[in-house]
Amino acid sequence: MVKKHIPNAITCANLFSGCIGIVYAFQGQLETAAYFVLLSGIFDFFDGLAARALNVKSPIGKELDSLADMVSFGFLPGIVMFQLLKMSNPASDYLPYLGFIITVFSALRLAKFNIDTRQTEDFIGLNTPMNTLFIVSLPFIRQDYPAIIGSTALLVFLTVLLSWLLISEIRIFSLKFSSLSWQLNKIKYIFLIISAALILFLKFAAVPFILLLYIGSSIVHFKKNGQISTI
Repeated sequence: MVKKHIPNAITCANLFSGCIGIVYAFQGQLETAAYFVLLSGIFDFFDGLAARALNVKSPIGKELDSLADMVSFGFLPGIVMFQLLKMSNPASDYLPYLGFIITVFSALRLAKFNIDTRQTEDFIGLNTPMNTLFIVSLPFIRQDYPAIIGSTALLVFLTVLLSWLLISEIRIFSLKFSSLSWQLNKIKYIFLIISAALILFLKFAAVPFILLLYIGSSIVHFKKNGQISTI
């Protein structure tokens, strides 16, 4: 009786962490909010892992997971983009609200995922955790490159681009392994190794490169397996 509640408890931890991150994001402490995003991502990975390991998948677990993701990886990145746009153009009262387009398209992406039978093993469109990780990396990069990340035009462009990627038809591989075989998961392993090296040397500044690598590796992975990755 206890074990069936473990995955949902982990999902609730994802939600709780996201709520704390939102508080920090509203206060303008975007770097602190980013660490709670990372914590939410860890919980999001392990709730599915626990459900499969304990064989306790349930309909409520699937719905709870989407609701938690909407907070941690939908509302929270919208607030971060809102704050970045506000900092880039403090004279504008309305422009920063464009950041919540990220939240709207994250909701569309999660709803699409729940009903799309093609996404049982992998993703169609950029997944919300990766999208959020990219967005929360921007305040860190802004510290070193304020003229670039502080550009209103760039932030609006990124908002539009990321929103499109969320609901696009690009096929993206999942990092949940059904087998540990090197041969079957070679591209995934290479992606993880390169990503780890980039994070080691560049820290949060590595995330934009990881996002490009993730999309590129996915295209190669599915073409290699004879599956179409549509852009």
